[in-house]
Amino acid sequence: MEERIIHTAEGIKQAMQSAGMVIALYEPEIPANTGNIGRLCVGTGSELWLIGKCGFLIRDKELKRAGLDYWDKLSYRRFLLFEDFLEAANGRRVIAVSKFGKTSYCERTYAKGDILLFGNESQGLPDDVWGRYASESVSIPMTDDVRSINLSNSAAVVLYEALRTLYAAGDTPVLRENIREK
Repeated sequence: MEERIIHTAEGIKQAMQSAGMVIALYEPEIPANTGNIGRLCVGTGSELWLIGKCGFLIRDKELKRAGLDYWDKLSYRRFLLFEDFLEAANGRRVIAVSKFGKTSYCERTYAKGDILLFGNESQGLPDDVWGRYASESVSIPMTDDVRSINLSNSAAVVLYEALRTLYAAGDTPVLRENIREK
């Protein structure tokens, strides 16, 4: 008799909530992107960390509109200085996401508590920040026809891949079903 593993929606939700993932945005400029990423974080049980000067106010209606009515459920932290972010990271692994990343996001091994660090929409990460995390960086493969992929789309792609690999690693309850051979 063969055994088949059934991944339950509840099991996947448990994996998301126990993963402790963080999306960190360095000086985000577009409120709708940050709002969408905030909603993504609520939907995956992840935290959102905002670093440095934002190109909008947290109370901007564009930010709240993109985040819909989930903003009050969002676990987020605000760091005015990069040094404050470093202190809060407290030894956690920071993975920079950039089109210049060293490896594809699909080839990376992720761990609970990883911080996925994204630069802003127009300039990416500054050289000093990039230099600190270049060796732990990932990229999203794309054709030469575009300079980059939208920030909120990029965050969703990489976060869900990280969660998928954590879930596939077997740290989540699953149902097992025996299958009879015919």
